[in-house]
Amino acid sequence: MEKFKAHILIVDDDDRIRELVKQYLIDNNYLVSTARNAEDAKNKVKIIKFDIIILDIMMPGQSGLDFTIENKKKINTPIILLTAKGEPGERIEGLEIGADDYLAKPFEPKELILRIKNILDKTINKNQKRVISFSNINIDLNKLLIIKNKKEFKINNTEKIILEKMINSPGETFAREEIGKLINLEKERSIDVIITRLRKKIEDDPKNPKFLQTIRGSGYVLWIE
Repeated sequence: MEKFKAHILIVDDDDRIRELVKQYLIDNNYLVSTARNAEDAKNKVKIIKFDIIILDIMMPGQSGLDFTIENKKKINTPIILLTAKGEPGERIEGLEIGADDYLAKPFEPKELILRIKNILDKTINKNQKRVISFSNINIDLNKLLIIKNKKEFKINNTEKIILEKMINSPGETFAREEIGKLINLEKERSIDVIITRLRKKIEDDPKNPKFLQTIRGSGYVLWIE
């Protein structure tokens, strides 16, 4: 099954715009839900964790601005505001109350995609774990350092890239090909050498790894207790 880039909620009372934006996002590999007003949107965010909300300001009932004020206190989902007016005052007000971006109608769909991507990139980077402790091991990717049993081991940038990906996806198996793309390296043997080197810094017994394990025929996985 193909993995979606993100789950997005579109909130707009204009059926045509809502469906056009929905279809464009689906065509660009996003999972999309829709709501025709703020009340409908509130019911959906109660049960679904969305990655981004695209929200029209001018709607019957509760406005997009009021929805943002109310829900920014409850959820931390990024919000992109849409409006037909494009007035500077309205744009500033939206950003002041917690919206993450603003787009005036009519807009180019490609611009919306770029704004979504920028927000997702910032969110992912913000949520990335870079310092972690488990068992007798401390990994600090900011300092390029692993501390095991009070002994320090330096890691290089290639090792950091692999560890960062695995730390933020514990229990997920990474094929050699996938790891190769991360570090721009094609030779499987070279990837095996890097994993062996990391095991010496992480494992008490590198030949019988407890954390950085091989999944036969699939790749490597990091198990964090």
